[in-house]
Amino acid sequence: MSYTVEPIKPLIGAVVRVDSKDQMFAPGFAEEILGLLDKHGAIVFPQLGFTDEEQLRFTDTLGERCNFTNDVPGGNLAQQDVYTITLDKDVNDENEYVYGSMYFHMDGICSPIPPSPITLLSCKKKAEHGGQTEFANTYAAWNALSPAEQAKLEGLRVVHTTAAAVREILPKEALNPKRANMEHEHPLVWTHKDGRKSLLIGCHADYIVGMPKVQGRLILNRLMELASRPEFCIRHEWTVGDFAMWDNTGMLHRAVPYAEDSGRRMHRTSVAAQVEIA
Repeated sequence: MSYTVEPIKPLIGAVVRVDSKDQMFAPGFAEEILGLLDKHGAIVFPQLGFTDEEQLRFTDTLGERCNFTNDVPGGNLAQQDVYTITLDKDVNDENEYVYGSMYFHMDGICSPIPPSPITLLSCKKKAEHGGQTEFANTYAAWNALSPAEQAKLEGLRVVHTTAAAVREILPKEALNPKRANMEHEHPLVWTHKDGRKSLLIGCHADYIVGMPKVQGRLILNRLMELASRPEFCIRHEWTVGDFAMWDNTGMLHRAVPYAEDSGRRMHRTSVAAQVEIA
């Protein structure tokens, strides 16, 4: 099986080049890709040119798919279980959530399901200015903490809310009532099947359970600053046809701001988690 892997930084990111997109469906290739994802956190296939049907087919090779945005603007627009990310108001008349994605976040954290372990994204149209995607490694952020700091965080739980995710853009009372009160509680320290630990944080992390909000938010903000250190982050400059995938519970991501009329359009699919982690 012929492909090349070019690491981007020691702690995050790799570019994977295949001979053709048919190779993505070769027997055993999904397992190899999962291994690369474990190692690099976020990987990019330049100009792969997946159609929606091909992206869904590949998603299905990694596990059962999930759709936590099927009832929001842009959900299922292009294809069942494909979410269209755009500021085009003809597609999405609730673009505050797309603007919210310009802050570091993880996908589906506020939905009442276990968070997706893998996000997959195709570039259909890029913005002329801005619109790059940045990734930050929260495994690395966890490992950068001292044992004493880690011990203080173990066992803490965080409530993630849609209102927190867009609080810099719109007040809660201005949000669609269907989504304004969405929230889900998760452990701050996320333990993966292989025993590795990451931080489940992001702009949607509202408060730490059992702690005064001021104190909890200071801790959450500090962890966000830690995770966004340059050595833990990469930025991808999109080309139409690029395909990326990442560990959604170990990598934060955000879009670099772009204009509402840029035409930027991305198609996202997600792999379902099998069980919630306590």
